Amino acid sequence: MTEFGKKKLPVGMDSFEKIRSMGFYYVDKTRMIRDLLQRWGEVNLFVRPRRFGKTLNMSMLKSFFDVGSDSALFDDLIISKEKELCQQYMGKFPVISISLKEISGADYTMARSLLCSTIGEEAMRFQFLLDDDTLTVREKEQYKQLVNVDLTGSDSFIMPDSVLMKSLKTLSILLEKHYGRKVILLIDEYDVPLAKANEQGYYQEMALLLRNMFGQALKSNDSLYFAVLTGCLRVAKESIFTGLNNLKIFSTTNVQFDEYFGFTDHEVKEMLSYYGLEEYYESVKNWYDGYLFGNVDVYCPWDVINYCDEAVNGNLQEPVNYWINTSGNDSVRYFIEKMGNGVLRSDMEALIAGDTVEKEIHEDLTYNSLYETADNIWSLLFMTGYLTQRGKKGNGKYSLAIPNMEIRSIFVRQIMTMFKADIAKDGALLKSFCDALQDGNALKVEKLFESYLKKTISIRDTFVRRPTKENFYHGILLGILAYKNDWYLKSNKESGNGYSDISIIIEGADTGIIIEVKYAEKKQFDSICHDALLQIDKNGYADELKDKGCHRILKYGIACYKKECKVVVEKETVS
Repeated sequence: MTEFGKKKLPVGMDSFEKIRSMGFYYVDKTRMIRDLLQRWGEVNLFVRPRRFGKTLNMSMLKSFFDVGSDSALFDDLIISKEKELCQQYMGKFPVISISLKEISGADYTMARSLLCSTIGEEAMRFQFLLDDDTLTVREKEQYKQLVNVDLTGSDSFIMPDSVLMKSLKTLSILLEKHYGRKVILLIDEYDVPLAKANEQGYYQEMALLLRNMFGQALKSNDSLYFAVLTGCLRVAKESIFTGLNNLKIFSTTNVQFDEYFGFTDHEVKEMLSYYGLEEYYESVKNWYDGYLFGNVDVYCPWDVINYCDEAVNGNLQEPVNYWINTSGNDSVRYFIEKMGNGVLRSDMEALIAGDTVEKEIHEDLTYNSLYETADNIWSLLFMTGYLTQRGKKGNGKYSLAIPNMEIRSIFVRQIMTMFKADIAKDGALLKSFCDALQDGNALKVEKLFESYLKKTISIRDTFVRRPTKENFYHGILLGILAYKNDWYLKSNKESGNGYSDISIIIEGADTGIIIEVKYAEKKQFDSICHDALLQIDKNGYADELKDKGCHRILKYGIACYKKECKVVVEKETVS
């Protein structure tokens, strides 16, 4: 328990046993166990974006089914009410559980070595097989081949292909013989080795290895009771699941199991209430909700837990983008780089505005074809959680949208990165803009700023509140001015009685500049510019510049709407 008598928040934790045994808050997903058994599938693949609880659910399944499991871990949870099911299944099966999330070698040899080590480490849990008199000498030798792995990566101890490809099947056979019960196989993040292999250039070798391994373990394995796999992408069957007719795939478009990955609105409200954080509900919803899995609206658990943890500890001032640091966001970067096409730009503007776009989605991709077509890119963004569905249109087409403010901020950040790169390429335009700003030439500043706005996307009215729209234009200005190395630039600096948007000191020219940016929601440019100038004077934004010795002050009020703007300037001379 925490100091104030509440359960600890499991930040970054994906071990069900640790969460339940050490007093951490747990959002109960154990009904998934019942549904998994009732909706029987011999091989089940769950496809969800990263950070949606896949690994924790796999840990929960292992804790429930594995021989010798601790039934107390499930006390007071939903599944404990299923008395007959618990009696029949809890702790009754040998479970092989591996995660492939760390198989990320720079080349095939290293990746293969890591895979051998992962399987060898799991096999080490069953060393009692060496003392099992029911196993033959030959079978014990087969087991030794699985655990005789040098974890430092020495080639002399790496399994030969014939052993590696049959390793999961071999271990299943030995465990069934020992326990007299068929085996449950759990493979978490099955597609990570393919993603890394595609990045590093050894995709074909890794695909062939996994195709043979999964074929042996999942297709021709009489010792298998059932298997569960998780991943971010539904890799095409012809890639690694060739001939696997017993595979049931549950993606984000399926209704089955839709509530078990991610937090529902009810679950988030319960968590906020438990920690006395009800006042943060709207912020949490706007930033971390919005994903539609099947028929259920869900939040990203990673974000909600991190947000609550910071709020409980008094460290939170505003919503934070937690998701952006959990991957390289390569798909978004590639998408933005291709935005020069007029149709794609118009789609991007619609998404940023909070509208939907209708696109055909292909859920069965291969990693080496992700960027081959525009449809594949849309599909990738959808399956990795950067876009979500807002309704199926038929013939594989869906209405797609950006789910929430957090993901929108990732898109906007990438757009701004590209915009800044474009600014650096046109030194003449940059010089003209800054010269006009320094000279107090409002009409020229207006004209040149509009030319910059036309180089990037427009912001429309449907998605965000006005202050956030103003932040976008504020960011564009900062992106332009950041290249003026001899200007002393501050953003949102406390000045006088409030916070100015941008303040600039041009020391050599004895000049100071204050810029207040506002969004003209109804295109009331003149009145909005007037309000901006009044705010500068009322709050004394120029006082700091005067204190710094600036004798010439330029006060700019800028009103923006989509790709239009109005610029007004007031000039003050300080004696």
